[in-house]
Amino acid sequence: MEQSDIEEIFAGLGAVTIKRLFSGRGIYHRGVIVGAIMGGEMLLKADAESEPQFVAAGSTQWTYEFKRGKTVRMPYWTIPAEAMDDPELLATWVRLAFAAASRTAAKERRNKRDPQERGA
Repeated sequence: MEQSDIEEIFAGLGAVTIKRLFSGRGIYHRGVIVGAIMGGEMLLKADAESEPQFVAAGSTQWTYEFKRGKTVRMPYWTIPAEAMDDPELLATWVRLAFAAASRTAAKERRNKRDPQERGA
């Protein structure tokens, strides 16, 4: 997938940065990862809040086989097929991915704080 194709998919968000990620590429917006390309397939970030929407749309979750045959489920889902032909619908899905990525990043920042700051 060419950079121009990726930028077109994420046009509903604005500028994106593309970086190497494992055996694929990660797509970042405002410093958070919103998507990935793995095995030539475009995937969008989801979390517990947005995952049901991906499931309902018939998206497939990205998994990979880890050591000793263990399957690892990753928080990335295929873009619903109907969104690829509808720029407005596609923009809705990439904004959903950005919202999930932002929530995940905020949660990670809270978890990195000093335990005393969290009131522990």
